[in-house]
Amino acid sequence: MKWATSDVIYRQQQQQQQQLPRPQTMMHQPPVPLPQQIRPVSQPASNASIAFVPVCRYEDAQAIRTTAFHPSGKYFALGTNSKQLLICRYPDTRTARHGEPTRHVEIALTRPKQHRGSVYCLGFNPNGDLIATGSNDKTIRLMAFDEENCRIGAEMELSCHDGTVRDLIFLENSHNRSTILISGGAGNCHLNVTDCNSGQLIQSMKGHSAPILGLYTWGHANQQQFVSCSQDKTIRFWDLRQSQAINVISPAHSAPVTSVCVDPSGKLLVSGHEDASVALFDVTGNRVLQNFRPHGDEVRTVRFSNAAYYLLTASYDKRVVLTDMRGDLMAPLMYLPVAEHSDKVVQCRWHPLDFSFLSTSADRSAVLWSLPAGGHKQRF
Repeated sequence: MKWATSDVIYRQQQQQQQQLPRPQTMMHQPPVPLPQQIRPVSQPASNASIAFVPVCRYEDAQAIRTTAFHPSGKYFALGTNSKQLLICRYPDTRTARHGEPTRHVEIALTRPKQHRGSVYCLGFNPNGDLIATGSNDKTIRLMAFDEENCRIGAEMELSCHDGTVRDLIFLENSHNRSTILISGGAGNCHLNVTDCNSGQLIQSMKGHSAPILGLYTWGHANQQQFVSCSQDKTIRFWDLRQSQAINVISPAHSAPVTSVCVDPSGKLLVSGHEDASVALFDVTGNRVLQNFRPHGDEVRTVRFSNAAYYLLTASYDKRVVLTDMRGDLMAPLMYLPVAEHSDKVVQCRWHPLDFSFLSTSADRSAVLWSLPAGGHKQRF
C-alpha cells in the first residue's frame, strides 16, 4: 500500500464521500457480545515510515484535555485543565517541512476562566455558529460564535448535569432550523438533550450505569441518531425519536469503552478501550469484524479520516497511530505510529478538509501535525 500526497488523499475522500449511502435505520435488538479476536492479528507495518511533521504547538500550565476544529477549518479550539478556552487560527500547512522549527500557534481568542473547573470537552455545531464546552464543574457553557470576526457572542450556562460533563455533540435539523445539544458524563449518567435556541432541557435519556465517556454522530444534516460509550463497558445507539437505546453492544473482553466513532455511511463502528484494544463492528450485520491492539495502554481517541480511508487512534502510551482501513476489514490491518508526546495523549481530531490532525496531551501541549510540503508517496 502507498501513501499519497495530502491533495490526492483529499480528492479521493471527497469522491468517496459523495458515493456513500445514508445510514441504515437500526431495529431494536438485544445486547450483542463481541467475541475475542480469532482471526489473524493486525500488526505494525514493517519497514514503514510516515511523514507527518509538527507544524505548530501550544503549551499550557496544565494538561490540555480537548480540541475541536471549526467546520470551516479556519480555526481550532483548545480546552485545558487550567480552565481556559482558546480559539486559534489554523496555519498554512503547505510550507511545512522536515527539520523546521515548530511554530507557536496563533491565538485569536482567549477565555482564561471559561469554567470553574477543567474543560473536559468542547465542540462546534455543524454550521459553525455555536460552540459549547463541558467541565468537571458540572456545567456546560453554550456560546454563539462569530466566524468572520472570531468573537464569542451571547452565551448561557446549562446546569442539567450532576457530575462531570465528559463529552458533547450537536445535531442539526434543517427542516425546523433547530440545533440540539447532546451531553453526557458522570453523576446519574443520563444523556441530556438540550434545545440550543431556548437552553431548555428537552429530555434525559437513561440506559448507561456508569460514566459516559464518548459521544458521536454521523451522516446528513437531519441526522437523528448518535452513539455513546461508557465506563459500564457498553456502546449504545440512540434515536432522538425514541426514549430508549435502539441497539446495545457489549464487548466480550469486558473493558470500559473510552471512545467511539462511526464511518460516514453509518455501517461501520470503531471503539477504543481501556485495555488498549480497538474493535471494529459491522452495524448493519450486527457482528464483530475484529479486535486488534495498536497501543500499549488505554486508548483515548478513535476517529476516521474524512472518507474513512484511515483510522486515527491516540493512547496513554504517548503515541498516535494511523491504521489503513482500505480493503478487507476482516483481514489483518496494518498500522504505524505517526506522532508522539512526552506524556499521555488525551485526544486527537482530524482537520475537516486537510490531511492534518491535532493532538492534546498530559504533557501540557497541543500539536498540529501535517504532511510536509511536496510530500512524495511512501509505503505503508
